[in-house]
Amino acid sequence: MGAEPEYSVATEHFGSVLARQGYDLVYGGTKSGLMGVLADSVLRNGGNVTGVMPTALQNKEQIHPNLSETVKVADMTERKAAMLTLGDAFIALPGGTGTLDELFEVFTLSQIGEHHKPCGILNLQGYYDDLLGFLKHSRDKGFLHPDYFDMLTVDEDPKSLLTKLLSFQHPHHQ
Repeated sequence: MGAEPEYSVATEHFGSVLARQGYDLVYGGTKSGLMGVLADSVLRNGGNVTGVMPTALQNKEQIHPNLSETVKVADMTERKAAMLTLGDAFIALPGGTGTLDELFEVFTLSQIGEHHKPCGILNLQGYYDDLLGFLKHSRDKGFLHPDYFDMLTVDEDPKSLLTKLLSFQHPHHQ
């Protein structure tokens, strides 16, 4: 959940915004953490939630009991592939290494043309400021193409982020 209660409050708000704007949620299917808060909020506000759960994690992570749909897959590789197929856009909330793994995978796959869907960061409480600073440093040092840097949509406000994601144009797929 993070060390600050504001993360949970902001995630709850984001879920209500998603549902009220008619968006479905596809995520890892767990009841715990911020993603559990997000799923609960989307469901409470009338939205649909699809959880993608690897069989290997079913005993370690509590599957959310109220999902609209549960997709069971063999492992994490299949989970990420299923979420890539099912999702129309990808948004990272504050999280740990699993969140970063998923964010960088969809971001990289977009860069190499495997998909042309928007990738975003909901930068709650400035959580990703240091990471964004590193990515700017990588761009400035010539390790991240400026077009690729600009493909990552960032905002701290859920409505503004969703608006930006809706208008996303992949720079190499017009």
